[in-house]
Amino acid sequence: MQGPPLVLHLLRALRAVVGREVSRFLRQPSRLGSALVRPLLWFVVFAAGFHNVFGVAVQPPYETYIEYKEYMLPGLLGMIALFNGMQSSLSMVYDREMGVMRLLLTAPLPRGWLLAFKLLAGTCLSLLQMVVFLLIAWLFGVAVLPWNLPLVLLTMACCAAMLAALGLVLSVYVRQLENFAGTMNFVIFPMFFISPALYPLWKLEESGAWWLHQAAQMNPFSHGVEAIRFALHGQVHLMAWAVLLGCSAVFFVLALWGYDPQRGWIRQRGAA
Repeated sequence: MQGPPLVLHLLRALRAVVGREVSRFLRQPSRLGSALVRPLLWFVVFAAGFHNVFGVAVQPPYETYIEYKEYMLPGLLGMIALFNGMQSSLSMVYDREMGVMRLLLTAPLPRGWLLAFKLLAGTCLSLLQMVVFLLIAWLFGVAVLPWNLPLVLLTMACCAAMLAALGLVLSVYVRQLENFAGTMNFVIFPMFFISPALYPLWKLEESGAWWLHQAAQMNPFSHGVEAIRFALHGQVHLMAWAVLLGCSAVFFVLALWGYDPQRGWIRQRGAA
C-alpha cells in the first residue's frame, strides 16, 4: 500500500525539480546561445589557427590522420558539460540564498532523491546543449556515424552527470554568490587545460612536462573527454568509463553528506 503513494511523490518531485530547470532554460533561449558561443568560437578559431601546430598521431581510437577540428570536438563537448555543471552549482547557491533550497530540502522525501533530481536536471541541460553543438559540428563537416549515436549520447550523459555532481559538491562549500566566480575559475580552467581537450597528452610527455602529464591522467575531466572521443568512433574506453562512474558516485555522496543537516552547511548555519 505504501508503493504507489511513494512513487507518486517521487514523480511529482521529479516533475517539479527537473521541469523547473528545463522550463526556465527553454524560456531563456539566450542561455543556449551564450553556452554555445564559447565552444563554437574555439571550434572555428582554434581549428583554423592550430591546424598545423598540434600533430595528432595515429593512435586509438583513430585509425588514420584526422583534422584538428575532429580532435577538438570531444574536448569542446566536455567543455559545455563542465561549464553547465558549474552553472548548475551557481543556480544551487542562488536558490540557497533565496531560501528555495531550504524549502526543497524540507520536503517530505529523502534528501538523496531530491539531490538526485537536481543532478538529473543539470545532466539534462548539459546533454541538450551538447546535442545542439554536435549538430553544429556536423554542419562544419565533423560527422558522427548514425549507429554510433546511442553510445555517444549515453557517454555524453555520463560525462555530464559526473560534472553536474561536481557542481553539487561545489554548491555545498561556496556560501555566497560573490565567491562563486573565483571558485569557478579555480575549478574550470585547470580541469580544462590540463586535459586532452585541446592537445594529445603525449605532447606533454614529449615536451618533458611530466608532472603536467600525470596531473592530466588524474583529472576526471580527461577521462570524460576520452570516453566521448572513443564513443564518437563507436568504441568503449573501459578505464574512462570506470573513472566517470566512480567519480560520479563519489561526488554525489560528498554532496549528500554536505547537505546532511547533521553534518553539512545546514547544521553550520544553525538550522534544525
